[in-house]
Amino acid sequence: MSNSLKPSLNYQLPVSHLLLALAIVAVWGTNFVVIKISLESFPPFLFAALRFVFAFLPAVFFLPRPKVSWVNLCVYGLAVGVGQFGILYFAIDGNISPGLASLVVQTQVFFTIGFAMLFAKEQLKLYQAVAVAIAMTGLGIIAVHTDATTTFLGLALVVFAGFSWGVANTASRRAGAINMLSYVVWASAFAIPPLLLISWIFEGGWDSMYVSLTSAPTGAWLGVLWQSWGNTLFGYGAWAWLLSKHPAAAVAPAPLLVPIFGMGSAAFFLSEPLPLWKILAAGIVILGLMVNLFWPYWKTQR
Repeated sequence: MSNSLKPSLNYQLPVSHLLLALAIVAVWGTNFVVIKISLESFPPFLFAALRFVFAFLPAVFFLPRPKVSWVNLCVYGLAVGVGQFGILYFAIDGNISPGLASLVVQTQVFFTIGFAMLFAKEQLKLYQAVAVAIAMTGLGIIAVHTDATTTFLGLALVVFAGFSWGVANTASRRAGAINMLSYVVWASAFAIPPLLLISWIFEGGWDSMYVSLTSAPTGAWLGVLWQSWGNTLFGYGAWAWLLSKHPAAAVAPAPLLVPIFGMGSAAFFLSEPLPLWKILAAGIVILGLMVNLFWPYWKTQR
């Protein structure tokens, strides 16, 4: 662990800021239930397009364009919009249960490590390799328990969504020190056209899109706004604010709770079963994430 992070090892967040961090991961985790419910009214790629329409508008009129290239914004927008959320919504729409999706998509951590090795010439450390192996064991348990609610295709699609998230993380890292909320809002412009095009081609054309838009109940539209404003504007905005106020090491562990909220809320609101194998797989994947995040700290305490 670098010397710059050592002072943060025993750092404690104020209670109000800790509660804010918990609120953020609760929004991100329970969002998978919202996705599943909203997909009853919108086809997945149209739903994803609407998410980014309302993330872009009207916020773009109040946030200056971040000082990054248009290419960087485009890569991030396409990776997050089409590769991550478009594919994730498609997977949850009948191919994987939302609780498991909230867990499997965390593979983005390991894809991010891989891209750092490829583009930033970072070397894979032994503890990172161990962390990947542990997490892959958990994914293997999920793969051998596919059924009507979670197919192998669904598992592969969510892993691809994690891959796309890793691409997006790499793009944002190359963007440097920027206002992350402004970055996400402006990049959303590049997600909207391809998502609408995919919806038009594969989800029934303009007539089907029109029927979905005009017949969707209020609850479905609230789900769209929850995606756009709750996850994007509040989630990213509040997270960026916390990172600006505290050492990264003090707040970085919080997203480990996202699968806990995801699987717990799916069990509570959607009656998604939690058999022993699923709990075991979740524990193993989260253990892999914890090894990757905390090993440098554990090593310094030996």
